[in-house]
Amino acid sequence: MKFEHVSVLLNEAIKGLNIKEDGTYVDGTLGGAGHSKEIVKRLTTGRLIGVDQDINAIKKAKEELKDYKEKVTIVHNNFRNIKDVLNEVGIDKVDGVLLDLGVSSHQLDVAERGFSYKHDAPLDMRMDTTQSLKAWNIVNEYDEEQLYRIIKEYGEEKWASRIAKFIIEERKINQINTTGELVEVIKKAIPKGARKGGSHPAKRTFQAIRIEVNKELDILEDTIKDICDVLNPNGRVCIITFHSLEDRIVKRTFKELNKDCICPPDLPVCQCNKKRELKIITRKPIIPSEEEIEKNPRSRSAKLRVGEKV
Repeated sequence: MKFEHVSVLLNEAIKGLNIKEDGTYVDGTLGGAGHSKEIVKRLTTGRLIGVDQDINAIKKAKEELKDYKEKVTIVHNNFRNIKDVLNEVGIDKVDGVLLDLGVSSHQLDVAERGFSYKHDAPLDMRMDTTQSLKAWNIVNEYDEEQLYRIIKEYGEEKWASRIAKFIIEERKINQINTTGELVEVIKKAIPKGARKGGSHPAKRTFQAIRIEVNKELDILEDTIKDICDVLNPNGRVCIITFHSLEDRIVKRTFKELNKDCICPPDLPVCQCNKKRELKIITRKPIIPSEEEIEKNPRSRSAKLRVGEKV
């Protein structure tokens, strides 16, 4: 199985990391190793720790980075466990961490992974194929209120209530086993007039289910704080997001880490003793150029935010 993935905002992310040739860096989302290869090219005595929860990405990265193996350690894990990963490889602090939170082109294009509404495949959507929870479980086992909540919150879908209701009604007749079957239910739920123009009617619901399967938003805030803990002074964290929910969490967490005192304003003396941990480098997120979007339309919604450890 060929693993194809185009790295988004590649030059911008590398610039954002401000790489030192003797530094230690973590690519928490290896994917096709595009970012990692550009990082390791800039290292002399430095080291790269590459992490991914997708075993296919691990295999691809080992192949792509084989010429640099003396500088690279590859770990099959989730970036949410960055402190454990670093502890296992005997590292206390690092000089930069990169997270690319997008679904890889490989995951979208390989039908059997079940991420895409364009291919009929078993309902899966697991980035880590060793975990037990699949999209099938959510679609066939969550109650109507749970389905409504995730489709509304994670998909920002205005037809969430009807979609949840139609899924429940379909389940009374038959299980929903494939992405194609789910797409048909969603199309029935969204009025014909509302399906004209715009994006695919299943796009937001599929995004919501994928986020729930992989707990993508649940781990993000805590992970950013853990990354801040393991950065050396002046170390950088670069995070590429692909939808507004992720970007809002990154923006909010960066702002929280950027604050000194968080005591109520009416207190005459600070009692929280909080100190600023992160300097925000990108006041506004960096977005792809028109040229990059033309070459890789999947980059269209990408946003890069960069912070620096104080």
